[in-house]
Amino acid sequence: MTVVLVTGGNAGIGLETCVGLAAQGRHVVFTSRSATRGDAARTEIVRRSENEAVDVMTLDLASFASVREFANGFLDRYDDVGVVIHNAGAVLSSRQVTEDGNEMTFQVNHLGPFLLDALLRERVSESGDARVVVVSSDAHTSARHGLDFDDLQTERRRYSTFTVYGRTKLANILFTRELARRLAGTDVTANALHPGFVATRFARDGDTGVLGTLLMPLLRPFALSPVQGAQTSVYVATAPELEGITGGYWVKSAPATPSAAAQDDDAARRLWEASEQLVGL
Repeated sequence: MTVVLVTGGNAGIGLETCVGLAAQGRHVVFTSRSATRGDAARTEIVRRSENEAVDVMTLDLASFASVREFANGFLDRYDDVGVVIHNAGAVLSSRQVTEDGNEMTFQVNHLGPFLLDALLRERVSESGDARVVVVSSDAHTSARHGLDFDDLQTERRRYSTFTVYGRTKLANILFTRELARRLAGTDVTANALHPGFVATRFARDGDTGVLGTLLMPLLRPFALSPVQGAQTSVYVATAPELEGITGGYWVKSAPATPSAAAQDDDAARRLWEASEQLVGL
C-alpha cells in the first residue's frame, strides 16, 4: 500500500489530515516531536478512522541531525511513498537559534522541510504518480517586499513574531514553486495551500507573546475547526482531478493566486540555492 507521510500529525490540522487520509483507507505515517504525544495521536487516528495502517515516527525539524535520522529510518521501512505533506510548523515570540545555528522559525518552517524533501525525493520519484503538498498560509502576503536575502536569519533587524512567520510562509510557496519547476516532466507534482484561519493551539501557549495571547482568543470564535482546516490538505493530496497539476496554490480546495512576491521565480531559485548551502547539501 502506498504510504502518505504527514509531518506534525499529532495535533491540530495535521492530526485531522491524518484522520481524513486514514479514513480513505490509506497507509498513513505521521511525525511527532514527542513519542508520547505521537502514540496518543496514533490511538486517536486509528479509533476515528477505523484503519490500523497508521504509523508514527519521531522527527524534530529544528535539528538537521533529527531530519537525517528520520529520513534514514523512513527509507529503510517504506518503499512506496505516494504523498508527502509538509504540515509541521512553528511560530515563536522571540528569536531563538537552533543547534544548527539557524533562526528557529526559519529552520522549522522552511529549512527542515527543505532538507527532508531532498532526502526523500528519489524515493518519492520512484513511486510513480506522487505528490508533495506544502502547508503555507495567507500570512505570506504580509511579506509584501519578498524575502531579505541579506538577512534570512533575522539577525540585523528587530525580531517580529508575525513578520518572521509571514516570511517563512512565503518561503514555503517559493520552495514549492521551484520544486515544481525542477520536477517538471516527472510524475511528481508539488502544490502549496492555505488551510484557512484554524482554531488550533496557535498562540495558546504564549508562543506569540502578549499581543498574540490576547488577540487570538478573541479571533478564535471566527476560526475554522481543525477538521475544516484539514480539508484542503486532504483534497490537494488525493483529488483525482489534480493529477498532473503542479506549482499551484490552493485555498478552500480551490485554485488561488498568491501574492506577487510568491510568484517571483528568481527569488524562488535564489532561496533554493541559499537553502542548499544552509542545510549542507
